[in-house]
Amino acid sequence: MKKLLLSCMLALAGLLLCTYVHAQNGAKGQQITGVLVDSLSQKNPDFITVALMKDKNVSVKVDYSKADGSFRFVGLKPAKYYLVISGVGYKGKTLSADLSDSTKTILNLGKIFITEEALGLKEVKVSATKQIVKQEVDRISYDTQADPESKVFSVLDMMRKVPYLSLDAEDNIQLKGNSDFRILINGKPSSMVERSYKDILRSMPASSIQRIEVITTPPSKYDAEGLSGIINIITNKNVTNGYNGSLNVSERFPVGGPGIGGSLSAKIGKWGLSAFGGANLYKNPQTATILTRNTFGESSTLLDQRGFNKSENKSGYLGLEISYELDSLNLISGQFNINGNRNDAISSQSSDLTKGSEILQRYYLNNVGDGTGSGFDAALNYQLGFKADKNRLLTLSYRYYGFDSGQDNVINISERINYDLPNYRQLNDQLFSEHTIQVDYVHPIKKLMIEAGMKGILRNNKSNFEYRTYNSDTDNYQILEELSNKFSNTQNIYGIYNTYQYNFKKWGVKAGVRVEQTVLDANFATTNSKVSQNYFNVIPTISINRKFKKSGLNFGYTQRIRRPNIYQLNPFVDRSNPNFERTGNPNLRPSVLNDINIGYNWSGKSSFSLSVGHTFIKDMFFPVIVYDPATGITRSSFGNVGKAKLLPMVMVNFNHPITKKWNMSINPRMAYAMTEGIINGKLIKNKGLMYGANLSSGYRLEKNWRVNVNINYNGPNINIQEKTNHFFGYSASVNKDVVKDKLSFSASFNNPFNKFRRNIRDSFGPDFLQYNEQRNYFRTFNFSLNYKFGKLKESIKKNKRGIRNDDVQGGEN
Repeated sequence: MKKLLLSCMLALAGLLLCTYVHAQNGAKGQQITGVLVDSLSQKNPDFITVALMKDKNVSVKVDYSKADGSFRFVGLKPAKYYLVISGVGYKGKTLSADLSDSTKTILNLGKIFITEEALGLKEVKVSATKQIVKQEVDRISYDTQADPESKVFSVLDMMRKVPYLSLDAEDNIQLKGNSDFRILINGKPSSMVERSYKDILRSMPASSIQRIEVITTPPSKYDAEGLSGIINIITNKNVTNGYNGSLNVSERFPVGGPGIGGSLSAKIGKWGLSAFGGANLYKNPQTATILTRNTFGESSTLLDQRGFNKSENKSGYLGLEISYELDSLNLISGQFNINGNRNDAISSQSSDLTKGSEILQRYYLNNVGDGTGSGFDAALNYQLGFKADKNRLLTLSYRYYGFDSGQDNVINISERINYDLPNYRQLNDQLFSEHTIQVDYVHPIKKLMIEAGMKGILRNNKSNFEYRTYNSDTDNYQILEELSNKFSNTQNIYGIYNTYQYNFKKWGVKAGVRVEQTVLDANFATTNSKVSQNYFNVIPTISINRKFKKSGLNFGYTQRIRRPNIYQLNPFVDRSNPNFERTGNPNLRPSVLNDINIGYNWSGKSSFSLSVGHTFIKDMFFPVIVYDPATGITRSSFGNVGKAKLLPMVMVNFNHPITKKWNMSINPRMAYAMTEGIINGKLIKNKGLMYGANLSSGYRLEKNWRVNVNINYNGPNINIQEKTNHFFGYSASVNKDVVKDKLSFSASFNNPFNKFRRNIRDSFGPDFLQYNEQRNYFRTFNFSLNYKFGKLKESIKKNKRGIRNDDVQGGEN
């Protein structure tokens, strides 16, 4: 099968090369040329948009004026055309261009004079509410710039308001009730969110991004990973010649801390620059925890653990994109992202194991943990356009990505009764590197858009973990070789795809297929053992859209896969709590998902969307919890143990402007989850209704004041052996433009009448019941200042295609 895939990739490469040569040497057909001239200064303005139209409604081609004011359309058929000229600072102009005479090869329109737009002296007051949610064939987008609360909330906080998205009690994102998704930045992977997205998104001000896209039916050009879809975060890049940017300074307490973030975009001549970055200090003050476990069988026991923990996390990130336009057909761009974090945590707990009134075991544990991590990625893209059609593109891309993370825990045990485990220290260092090469080709044929490409991803995961016990005689820690190991894992993925999109009248169809082969090898250096896997996947996708006068109907089907990441494969055993161990499973295989979705959307004064779907996952790898009565230890790992269904899955979004100053939106969701699998030799089933809703309302007052209120309700979350509790949250915010469109002040309070929130997780197995309660601070206050600056003239040109490594689940588990 590997040889077959390699042959297909070579054939596709040959096809792309032949197409390129043919396009570059093909006939030019008829041409229309001209030169734009400023009627006042007599200079030739550049980067003025010139659209070639048919019947004043149908766009044929689009060009822009060069440095000498010239423009040209080639490869035209005999017909009557219209030119529509528009540019920032100039009045629009329309003129006819008759090419119906087939004997005329070139129509030279000569000098075309355009006049500057006169600046109005009177203030224009716009009172209409900008649409926040927009639905397309295969995705929805949430315009954060249209939401005033973007000035006070982080990107992570804003996720609660986006349709299809929700946050659980630990601020983990869920897409359609599922934590298996991919996060992209501007359509590309980024080390900032691939390693641990929460650290970055909670430090990224929402004011520094343009919108959040949720791709519910990813087309075949995207990698097959991400069971529930893709989250694409678009930063502020719609910039014109000149520069613009934003700066946000915030403070959050008692949870959180100071943060700073911002973005900058600039264009100077043929150079374009986009950058965004920030830093954040996030504190979790001391809170209480409760963990109990009841075991059954020959010897029923009760384990009761109660303690406290607190942590502090420092994080920072920087993203940079540079582009250079060689000419109108050749574009080079590069990306660079870097991030890092440090986490310090302290926890303590008492532990009592009893049988009836008899104390079987008792101890007190103190755990001091130190975690560090850093990520880096860089990419280079070359985009080639074609003279015959500017929408035809060939893109070559290369990307390197790497990260490292370290974990160091020192565990001291005291007040022992029948417990002889010595004090110990555990260390785990992880390294990850990835090389990606990708080729993409886009070929439009009238109303048909054809896309094809191929890709190779070469990954290398490494882990080195050690356990050291304390020796009181030497006053140091000695390595336990039998519990330590060096683990390496290589994962090579080869893929090709082909996508077709056709639009006719009020119908739109997008369909494609992606073929991927994965070759995986794992090696345990210390124990001299190996694991090898090789799997082949064919992933079909189809989206159909029917537009009506004010509404639309969508249908989507896709198959997705979920590959395990380094956290789920790593055999390191976390013994921070000696009665409850956590580890990965290097034998994990990918899960396969089938998703069918039907959606309806309507927009007028209000907007409404409804989505109903069914999801089925086979060979699902779940978090698996097994109790060992011989050791008294519960171990959590991962295993391909069963299947899951979400039926039905219902999502609703409703936006309504009550008045010109008052608007509201509501996003309810519901799904019935059914899971089952074989765990520890026995069939386990779990099912239940998962639901939630977010209500948001805002009112614009006089003198640039605005108030917003949010109400959020999250129902229980279901897994094969776990169920979480529901919670209800609310917040209010106020913001004011101190200097109109420049400087604004924002403040919010969240859950002012509830200091703590009880996060409860109930787990079960054939021979145990487990209760875990974590108290988190719920009452928080936010303050922020947001400043915008810049001077603009024309937009940055960027690669329309680039590397998207969206085939591995994002975030840390």
